[in-house]
Amino acid sequence: MADAARELALSFIKGVLAQRIMMSDLVAATQAPPEVLARAQRLAGATLRNIGPADAALKPYLKKAPPAPVRDVLRLATVELLALGEAAHGVVSEAVSLTRQASPRATGMANAVLRKVSQEGQAAFDAAPPTRLSNWLRGRLGAAYGNAVVAQIEAAHGVGAPLDLTAKGDAAALAEATGGTLLPTGSVRITGPVQVTALPGFAEGTFWVQDAAAALPAKLLNAQPGERVLDLCAAPGGKTMQLAAAGADVVALDLSARRLGRVEENLSRTGLAAQLVSGDVLKWEPEEQFDAILLDAPCSATGTIRRHPDLPHVKDGKGLKELFALQAAMLERAMNWLKPGGRLVYCTCSLLPEEGEAQVAGLNPVRPEAEWIEDGWRAGNSLRLRPDFWSERGGMDGFFIAVLHKQ
Repeated sequence: MADAARELALSFIKGVLAQRIMMSDLVAATQAPPEVLARAQRLAGATLRNIGPADAALKPYLKKAPPAPVRDVLRLATVELLALGEAAHGVVSEAVSLTRQASPRATGMANAVLRKVSQEGQAAFDAAPPTRLSNWLRGRLGAAYGNAVVAQIEAAHGVGAPLDLTAKGDAAALAEATGGTLLPTGSVRITGPVQVTALPGFAEGTFWVQDAAAALPAKLLNAQPGERVLDLCAAPGGKTMQLAAAGADVVALDLSARRLGRVEENLSRTGLAAQLVSGDVLKWEPEEQFDAILLDAPCSATGTIRRHPDLPHVKDGKGLKELFALQAAMLERAMNWLKPGGRLVYCTCSLLPEEGEAQVAGLNPVRPEAEWIEDGWRAGNSLRLRPDFWSERGGMDGFFIAVLHKQ
């Protein structure tokens, strides 16, 4: 009988590659014990992240391409062996059981191939280039940054992402309590596998999970105590909590009432307060103008692939023009909701210039100044962050951030 977590991981891999369903949606629809679900996510994510190297290690031992269900088993087992360092006996035995379910005739082949891979495949796996991005995205990024940078981004995706925390109060104290590293931007980084809910301070609400790059837009907005601040597209609430922790009077708007439920849970755990509103940015109207607005616009999310390796397999570039138009419309409406002299931070977790630089062209972004901003992060008066930045520290999500003032 195959291991439950491996079976579930295979179903996730199939859902992503064959059915083009995001893994978050597959996970949400799954009923499984928490420990099984967590392990299945880790295995599926590692496999999707390492498809290129896994295929390179398997290739010498395959006379022809196996059927997709068998190929997925071989990829999963290869990643367990060569990327995760699992013991060969257990991995191969489990893979044979999984192959028997997928294609009984292929069990002998799977056994022989994986034994060879476990003994001889490490060099090919290590020497292989990182998993390539899908052509629709690779072409766009190559045109924007050049192929050499794209290769660096792909390498960053292959490494994956550590766990970043934002402190409600003293970040240095949080780093000491959790054994994490205090980053120059004020986030706390945890490396290695960890259960978030077991970290010191979780139950007390002293921190929340938030990528270091995702924490920067709210830092640049620099909300002040008593200011009326609007957080647009607020879920899951990391930026809302940053603004509330600064003492601002926060209105958090999101289209999804379900996702706002997560914001409410996070606010409750951290003891912070904000007015939550479910509404469409293109239809909603505020009762009065705001001192500051944070617009984290819906986007392609192409800056988050190191955390979501399923994304380039599921998305195909369709609907981008409609997305660009939506961002422009949201930005125009949000600027109208600012008080004269007010400020707006526009950001997207995207690597595409059409979702960043092109959206603020002609709006005269204000050059942000902070001691933690590195020269290589600047794109004119805005910030352009990439996954290959901070490679020695574990990278960061790709983001575009611009600070705009209303005259």
